[in-house]
Amino acid sequence: MGWKKLSSRTVFENDWMQVVEDHVINPGGGENQYGHVRFKNRAVAIIPLDGDDNVWLVGQQRYTLDAWSWELPMGGAPLDVEPLDAAKRELREETGLAAEKWTELMRLHTSNSITDEVGIVYLAECLTEGETEFEETEDLESRTLPLQDAVAMVNAGEITDAISVAALLRIAAIKTTSSP
Repeated sequence: MGWKKLSSRTVFENDWMQVVEDHVINPGGGENQYGHVRFKNRAVAIIPLDGDDNVWLVGQQRYTLDAWSWELPMGGAPLDVEPLDAAKRELREETGLAAEKWTELMRLHTSNSITDEVGIVYLAECLTEGETEFEETEDLESRTLPLQDAVAMVNAGEITDAISVAALLRIAAIKTTSSP
């Protein structure tokens, strides 16, 4: 039978997202209220990888978690902006890096039971260093480490951001299968 939406209302909205509550009939035939978040941006994340297989991570205090988080450089790409252009901007702002070679690595849904957010991950290679350009909401630390150490941080639970976890494991798998 699937889901059937009977009505919908916006509960909250700002420049980045909209919280919506739908009155639905669920697949089993029951009526429910279903809350979900619609984002006005796509998430873009970048794996900056140099010729020695080192990656750059950024760390910051995440308000929603009230905890420190190590993750890949990332940010929002407004729906009317090319995601790659936003990824290039985010990489420069958060790390000061620019890349000559860009490859889309993967697309994912960040939490598909409560949001429609799409995450796009890019691999950035042939890097050159420059100056960071933090936004007002960013107080970041940056660190460079071997890819294998970043994967070890994922496996130890030290990197918990979903996009960063998925992306780091994906690039590690690619590197493992492409090694001689």
